Amino acid sequence: MGRITARRPVTRVTIGGGEGGADAARRRPDALAVEEPLEIRVRGTSLAVTMRTPGHDVELAAGFLLSEGVISRGDHFRSAIHCGGPGTAGPLGDAGSAADGNTYNVLDVALSPDVPPLDPDLARNFYTTSSCGLCGKASIDAVHTVSTYDVTLDEATVPAATLAGFPDELRRQQDAFDKTGGLHAAALFDAATGDALVVREDVGRHNAVDKAVGWAVLNDRLPLAGTVLQVSGRASFELVQKAVMAGIPILAAVSAPSSLAVELAEASGLTLVGFLRGASMNIYTRPDRILLDD
Repeated sequence: MGRITARRPVTRVTIGGGEGGADAARRRPDALAVEEPLEIRVRGTSLAVTMRTPGHDVELAAGFLLSEGVISRGDHFRSAIHCGGPGTAGPLGDAGSAADGNTYNVLDVALSPDVPPLDPDLARNFYTTSSCGLCGKASIDAVHTVSTYDVTLDEATVPAATLAGFPDELRRQQDAFDKTGGLHAAALFDAATGDALVVREDVGRHNAVDKAVGWAVLNDRLPLAGTVLQVSGRASFELVQKAVMAGIPILAAVSAPSSLAVELAEASGLTLVGFLRGASMNIYTRPDRILLDD
């Protein structure tokens, strides 16, 4: 596995923190979140390249393929293997990379024989930034076309007080964030019990969600009925899309949703919660799933 964090020297400046109230500066090591490219191949054919934090790459690939509609069940995903090659090292030739490329920056996925061959138009052989997500999808109708699961029928509910505790529990389990301060996180919670099922971190918020959903793919937990997807940032269109594709009925974010995210959530029957902070929250769609204390 590649490194999740890296150490780099930094000049720390404290205004007025020196002797006699003068500004003070000192050199010290600092921990940074590692960001490296991951090329996802399917049956030897390159599908996409995304910038991610190394770790849980197989889950990332599985969640990505589910979100793209390539697979829809756990048994569609057979296996995956890391493989190196020219140009797969980090952009600056990171220490520890093999001479001909970083073994952990290319992942080749084998799918079940009953999964149709990839549509050539689906291959998006370009580098996406950490904030991009599924940039190739822009249509709500397209999500409805490929989604296997109907979250409209999911009868899951969660007490508002239980939901309000999810951001703190997510933050408590962000080990890499404690070291770097630079990683997004996503968690799946059981709506009935409030238990955390899985927590994943990544420099890209869409990658963190893919890793959490990929965990469900690999553990045959699809659809993710009766669960809550909690994210550490805002709720964008692609995160709502990923939730719908995985059959997640409730998505909660500590920050704001976008207008298109709300439109997709409403059209799909997903409960979308934003600004979940402390004792307050905004429920944008399907408020019937959030139970209030009389």
